[in-house]
Parts: sequence; C-alpha cells; structure tokens
Amino acid sequence: MFGLFSKEKSLQKTIERATNKLSQQVDRMGALEKLREEGNDEALYGLCKRFSITSQKGAEDEQEKQWVMGVLVEKGSLAPVIRYMKQSDHLAFPLRVVEQIADHDKILEIVDGLFATEPPGYVRMPERRIDLIRWFSDWKVGTDDEVLSRLTPYLVDFDENVRFSVVDGIASRTPEKIAPPLIDALLRPEEESGRIKRTIVEVLEKSKAPLGDRADAVAGALSGPLSDNFRVDGGVLKKR
Repeated sequence: MFGLFSKEKSLQKTIERATNKLSQQVDRMGALEKLREEGNDEALYGLCKRFSITSQKGAEDEQEKQWVMGVLVEKGSLAPVIRYMKQSDHLAFPLRVVEQIADHDKILEIVDGLFATEPPGYVRMPERRIDLIRWFSDWKVGTDDEVLSRLTPYLVDFDENVRFSVVDGIASRTPEKIAPPLIDALLRPEEESGRIKRTIVEVLEKSKAPLGDRADAVAGALSGPLSDNFRVDGGVLKKR
C-alpha cells in the first residue's frame, strides 16, 4: 500500500514538473519524457495537462505541445484525452489528437458529449466552446448536416465571438443549407452586433445563397452601411 502511494506521489510530482510554465524547457521535457515512458492512463492524462499551460517562450511552448500531441497519437489511448477534455477550457490540441486516433462515429460521440456540456447561452469563459466550434467546423469528414445541426444552435449564443465563429465556420457549406439559419440569425431582433450582421450578409453574398421567400425581409434588414454596400437582386444578395 505504501509503495503504491509513493508511486502515485512520484507521478504527481512528475506531472507538476511537466506543467510548470516557469521551468526551463529541458526540465519540462525531462518530465514529459518520463510520463511517456510511464505510459499508463494516469501518466497520459498528466501529459494532456501540458496543453493547459502557456510557457514564456512561444516557440518552445508550441514545440512541446506538438510533441505531446505526437505521443498521445502514438499511444492511441482515448480515455485520458476524453477525461482531460471534460474539465479543461483548452480543447484545440486534444481535439486534434482525437481526430487522428478515433473513427468518424467515435468522434461524433465524443463531440456530442462536449457540446452537451456547452449549451448555448451565457458562460463566463467561452473559449472552450469556441475551440470546439472552430475545430468541428474544420473537421473535413463531417457532412453538412452533421456540422450544421450541431453548430447553428450557437447562432443565438450570448457571446459575440461564439456567434462569429459559427458564421465563419459554416460559410463554406452548401449555400442552400446555410441560408435558412443565417437568415434567421440576421433577422433575429436580439442581434445587435453590426459585426455579426455584416459577416452574415457577406457570407450570403459570397455564397450566392438563395433567399427564397425571405428576400424582402433580408432587403429590409439592410440598413445603414449594409444598404450602402449590398442589395437584394434576383433572390440573392449582391454587392452594389
């Protein structure tokens, strides 16, 4: 029992050294190497914690995080990565690990679990959901329906940067499919952000998304600078 406790304590000290942003890189890397050699789920979970800190030298920080990603992909164990993501505000790097070791259906299962913990609305720290939205919108394997059904609910999120990430993230999807949710967002009375409205209009114009029977409503929403730069013509938005 004492030996087990001593081993756990030693592992925690190694994790602390690996995640000390004030340490020299050689010391952090030594600890990270030790965690890789240990190789069990607890050690790999400790490796994941390296994603949560930012060391003082940007190049070294990126190098170490890329190294950790490589180790986690090499080990191929999802459990410690999923455990880390459940309680971390930093999802960009671990999601890239998941993408490389999980199949399509497993990725959707993991992502759905994360989205379930981030319902649209107010949150003090929106970075977690922004990481998730940005990664998922860039996921090459995701179909239009898979991506849009999960991202468009965040067009009404409290945080402007979250809403912007969604508009930007779905911009390259099929025009006929992105038009309805983007028009809804543009016409939403609660939307007061000029940045969001302009971005939506730009996406609709660039994609030549069909406005259908809502063309007049969209035209009516073009006020101020938007009306100076855009117009509705032939059922689509065009630049003046």
